[in-house]
Amino acid sequence: MSFSVLVCDDSNLARKQVLRSLPESLSADAKIATNGVEALKILRGQSIDVLFLDLTMPEIDGLGVLQGIQKLGLSPKIFVISADIQPEMQNKVLELGAKAFIRKPVKAEVLNQHLQEHGLI
Repeated sequence: MSFSVLVCDDSNLARKQVLRSLPESLSADAKIATNGVEALKILRGQSIDVLFLDLTMPEIDGLGVLQGIQKLGLSPKIFVISADIQPEMQNKVLELGAKAFIRKPVKAEVLNQHLQEHGLI
């Protein structure tokens, strides 16, 4: 099964970590965005199945992207990956449609566990 994946993070290192953590069995067509503006542009222009989203970014942050996705009526499976581990923030992103909140730095086994829980691998 093949999925379209978007990794949105302003950190090149973090984007690479996520991409390296994806299992080969996912057969992902991966795209990247360095901020929320780029992510929303990609999401408007093409179908994305899975979004890995950072919260703290320039221009439009992760919360802004989540709100934009809701306004656009899109439904990718969203996994927030952030160092902001405050319970209030975790609850907020889940309320805005994220499937899971994953703590940075991302670990392949944790990422894969969440993908498995949501039927992606």
